[in-house]
Amino acid sequence: MCDEFTEADLDRAGLPVRRRDFGALMGVGAVAAMLPAAACAAGTIKGRDVTITTDDGTVDAYFVAPGEGKHPGVLMWPDIRGLRPAFRQMADRLAGAGYAVLCVNPFYRWAKAPVVYSGHDFDDPGVRETLFGYLKQLNRTLVQTDAKAHLAFLDAQAEVDAAKGIGTAGYCMGGPMVIYTAALNPARVKAAASFHGASVATDKPDSPHLLIPASDAGYLFAIADNDDAKDPEEKTRLKAVLAPRKQWHEVEVYKGAMHGWCPPDGRAYDEAAAEKAWGRMLELFKAAL
Repeated sequence: MCDEFTEADLDRAGLPVRRRDFGALMGVGAVAAMLPAAACAAGTIKGRDVTITTDDGTVDAYFVAPGEGKHPGVLMWPDIRGLRPAFRQMADRLAGAGYAVLCVNPFYRWAKAPVVYSGHDFDDPGVRETLFGYLKQLNRTLVQTDAKAHLAFLDAQAEVDAAKGIGTAGYCMGGPMVIYTAALNPARVKAAASFHGASVATDKPDSPHLLIPASDAGYLFAIADNDDAKDPEEKTRLKAVLAPRKQWHEVEVYKGAMHGWCPPDGRAYDEAAAEKAWGRMLELFKAAL
């Protein structure tokens, strides 16, 4: 889970605080330069800013797809720092691999994206207080209210092949959100990938992982090393509900990779581990979509 303890883990690991001016990264081209060269070489894609109406308001989001044809849809839930240039670039990369991708602002009820601005990173206590204030209000009911609208939006797009299943990917707080999304609409959501997901399998009676049997999706859980150290039973709980299912599934602790290792603008970014996780997501999507 991303909190003050996670920052302490990064301090102990000797990872520097990244105080670059992320305002300079408001163009996705600059963020693309942070990713491996192969990540941005997957053909012509077309992206656009979109709005989506939910029962609670209007979501600002980013939709991107290959320039031609119809493709499986993917709903991307960003980490606690929300929709920003790094996640737009990750959506672009996934579109280049042949998917129609919707990346949303999960905090639209309180602020438009980007919620985190130039010069503010998660090491700032004020930023953390603001973001956790939003997150504490995002319960399963609200997430599923949003997911219902997001899935409907994807199915309504000309670039989306509605005959194929939809995938979903979530980072940090997005981990539980992919489970909530898959359980909400088992008929449409066929793949769910969680990267350093926050509290995806707890010992509480309302733990998100207990919804997995109600879904029809394949699952990928890529767990951060320091998250596993805090709750080593999480992977066991996940495996227990996944093992009886016939769908594709994988649970792995990424040794040496700290919470938040996937987004390229994060303090914990680990290129090798991020590339491995990305490849496993593509394997899941290939198998399930």
